[in-house]
Amino acid sequence: MGSLDLFSSNGKPTSPLSDFNPFNPEEFRKQAHKIVDFIANYYTQIESYPVLSQVEPGFIRNQLPQTAPSGPEPLEAIFKDINSLIIPGMTHWQSPNFFAFFPLNISTAAFLGEMLCTSFNGAGFNWQASPAMTELEMVVMDWLANMIGLPKAFLFSSTGGGVIQNTTSDAILLTLNAARDRVLEKIGTENMLKLVVYGSDQTHSTFEKVSKAVGIHPSNIRLIPTNIEGGFSTCPVKLRNVVENDVAKGLVPLYLCGTVGTTSTTTVDPLEALADVATEYGMWFHVDAAYAGSACICPEFRHYLNGIERVDSLSMNPHKWLLSCLGCCCLWVKRSDLLVKSLSVTPEYLKNECSESKSVVEFKDWQLGTSRRFNSIRLWVVLRSYGVENLQNHIRSDVRMAEEFESFVKADPRFEVVVPRLFALVCFRLNPNPQDDSSYTELLNRKLLDWVNSSGKIFMSHTIVGGIYMLRFAVGATLTEECHVIAAWNLIKEGTDELLKPM
Repeated sequence: MGSLDLFSSNGKPTSPLSDFNPFNPEEFRKQAHKIVDFIANYYTQIESYPVLSQVEPGFIRNQLPQTAPSGPEPLEAIFKDINSLIIPGMTHWQSPNFFAFFPLNISTAAFLGEMLCTSFNGAGFNWQASPAMTELEMVVMDWLANMIGLPKAFLFSSTGGGVIQNTTSDAILLTLNAARDRVLEKIGTENMLKLVVYGSDQTHSTFEKVSKAVGIHPSNIRLIPTNIEGGFSTCPVKLRNVVENDVAKGLVPLYLCGTVGTTSTTTVDPLEALADVATEYGMWFHVDAAYAGSACICPEFRHYLNGIERVDSLSMNPHKWLLSCLGCCCLWVKRSDLLVKSLSVTPEYLKNECSESKSVVEFKDWQLGTSRRFNSIRLWVVLRSYGVENLQNHIRSDVRMAEEFESFVKADPRFEVVVPRLFALVCFRLNPNPQDDSSYTELLNRKLLDWVNSSGKIFMSHTIVGGIYMLRFAVGATLTEECHVIAAWNLIKEGTDELLKPM
């Protein structure tokens, strides 16, 4: 049959595909119930899967067709492949036995919020495109700002405000971009190569990547060395010395990135002392609180943000520890006009009366792209469904379990806690003979980590800080309970017994 045979004499399609209807509410209702049951069953069975995927590279590519199907396939066939291909190829971040990296929380409320976000499927780039998307985000960001005790300057009622980004990388990119433009307006674009940015050797690696992306010369990215004596936090004295040296060379200090809860060890930088240096040299001071910022909704942890009133911007990720699912980085700025001035571009087709009046917030000017999802509704549903007190209890429960794990480590003379625990991460190592060569101790810990992770029963990660190889045990998966922490410690002891067994 030739291609023209697909059409009748009046030019209308005669193929069965002419009945194609991509969205039918009743069909959606039926299929969605199946998906919800599938997801619920997945979480019911999640402990039966190896936490760390055991597949080899190419596992899925070698088993799926090289081309998409020409016609429709039933949902049952898709489920079959999810069970046989996708689930075995997943590292199960939501497993209660996931103790690696930092958690990515899930919750019933976040799932429901995500469904609402997807169902409306709007692109709230400006107020007119969807007023509710803009105004709800403003409300939610002010709510969360109040929960962690941010000063009024960071609220929409003052000179600042907040916006939801996908990741910390976005937050640093936007603020660094604004800082660069503010300074170049004063000293001229011809001095771009004189700009210098500062962090520490514990600042997240995205800082270096983003600095290069906005045009900072790699030789002008300063990572101040830290040490175990200082708890691996940024030393203000060392920072000042480096900045003074740069200024003496004719360079221009631009941006300082401090951290509340570093990735390797959850170290907290001394914000007030760092602010002294940033203020003296006119630097934009950004604080990355991606992980530990969530803990600051609890009064007992709020002191880690002391000095925040002196910074220019702050970011934290509710998707790590506030039950909000991935893709929720909250960025606040003290002067939103600097962000907007740096990013604002308004083509004719986006102009409208409200925008021209400057009476509304246009979130397209608070981010790199134009289109944006209705992420605020997900966070809004979480905050309303659980309330501040339950979210605080969630944080405290994880911290208590980490404290318990830390007590297990301290009670076993073969192990040591390398860095004091601040939140729900325990950095420890096997060190049965402290007089042993450090390279041998590192080898022992590498072998222990491999033994534990290859069992599939739990998943931990590692880091090297100050030349010390250490294991990271991060409590925070939504489904984790005390029994999982106890079982994990027993598995670690079993692996240790195997490693230290006399030959």
